[in-house]
Amino acid sequence: MRVRPISPEALTLELAERIDGRPRGAWTRVAVDGAPPAHPERLADALVAPLKLRGRPVLRVSAADFLRPASLRLEYGRTDPDAFYDDWLDTGALVREVLAPLEAGGSGRVLPALWDSRADRAYRLPYETLPRDGVLLLDGTLLLGRGLPVELSVHLWLSEAALERGTADEDRWRLPAYARYEREARPQDTADVVIRADRPGRPALQVDG
Repeated sequence: MRVRPISPEALTLELAERIDGRPRGAWTRVAVDGAPPAHPERLADALVAPLKLRGRPVLRVSAADFLRPASLRLEYGRTDPDAFYDDWLDTGALVREVLAPLEAGGSGRVLPALWDSRADRAYRLPYETLPRDGVLLLDGTLLLGRGLPVELSVHLWLSEAALERGTADEDRWRLPAYARYEREARPQDTADVVIRADRPGRPALQVDG
């Protein structure tokens, strides 16, 4: 694998061009995946403005707003890495309320957030309708390997050392889940776009060949 250094600004524009190259008249679902120290939400947020400048309506959704209630999520305790990997994300709700409505022939009506995990209660937000030229930008962690229907998957990859450095002490119990993700989901091989994010502010695109 080769890597191509790129500035954050150029990376954002290159991704926006690739997304905008998708056919008009159809929705484009983009998953921006990465462990929290890689800040996938920042990249997803940065894509909003350049896509809108290109005439693409954009809807931002975070997988963190589609976690299961605490009674299910924490059934095996608050620090079980396998439960974090397998059980925290409500994949069914994410597909049903966000991704499936943007299939060909779908309604385009998306629920932007379902569950407030801090308050452990439903958000009760209204549905939003995304026009057919629109782009859904979904950020989250451990998203790949779940069969989520998206047109483009972007993975922010961190080396084991960078992940350990960037993970807060109270979250270090999650490290085995990220190691399992590397083994089982193989995000470096399965994502459409892989960005090496070890050095903050100095990303590099992974290039085949």
